[in-house]
Amino acid sequence: MHPVPEAIREAVNYIKSQYDKPVETGIILGSGLGNLINEMTIANTIRYAEIPFFPTSTVEGHDGKLIFGQLGSKQVVVMSGRLHIYEGYSPAEVAFPVRVLKLLGVHTLLISNAAGGVNPAFAVGDLMIITDHISLATLNPLVGKNEPAFGIRFPDMTAPYNQKLIEKAKDIADRLNIPLREGIYFGVTGPSFETRAEYKMIRLLGGDAVGMSTIQEVIAAVHAGLRVFGISVITDLGLPEVTNTITHEEVLEKAKEAEPKITALFKELVKAIG
Repeated sequence: MHPVPEAIREAVNYIKSQYDKPVETGIILGSGLGNLINEMTIANTIRYAEIPFFPTSTVEGHDGKLIFGQLGSKQVVVMSGRLHIYEGYSPAEVAFPVRVLKLLGVHTLLISNAAGGVNPAFAVGDLMIITDHISLATLNPLVGKNEPAFGIRFPDMTAPYNQKLIEKAKDIADRLNIPLREGIYFGVTGPSFETRAEYKMIRLLGGDAVGMSTIQEVIAAVHAGLRVFGISVITDLGLPEVTNTITHEEVLEKAKEAEPKITALFKELVKAIG
């Protein structure tokens, strides 16, 4: 066994002192996508600020708390509010909560985010299953000393999003009559929205949607051996012919409109996870 870094160990020990039931599924909710917690039987809530060394959320639409309880018959922990590089955090700090979840027993991680669509076939309000991502425009959380307690120095990233979970989600969406897109998520640092030239470049490089989160969390999760499922809500369009000005308030509004679909999909997906 390799030693766990002290800061992560202290965070885990504190959480376990407040909630000691095992959890198997972790959920990270994106901007404006917090409604899932209303479907839970909540057992305990711990604010990030209470947890030793745990970074705190500073962005509107991100509550900043861990919520423990049952979703259906499954024990889950929900990160209501995530961390971003544009808040001033290092990639390793953004990945910190994922490593904490791993040591709490989580083996499957469901991630949602709000993203801009760069695929001309997409429309605002679409849900896009993330089949792969491009991380060349952002920073890798594994840079620096490797932490062998979580994974190997050079983790394979050829299939970061679990295909079995993707197929389960598609079956559930068909049953619930929820239309789904599939595509590649292109990660950027933010916080400024992209220029028209950048949107064009992202599309040329193979991106279908672009956002300011998720990449560091997924890399850290794969490094730690977690199964990952990701989905984006297309809250705005980044197309050369679209001239509208994008605001964070509008992103939150469109994410809220998509919440019932995300909530229904995640609820059934958690139920189906083995």
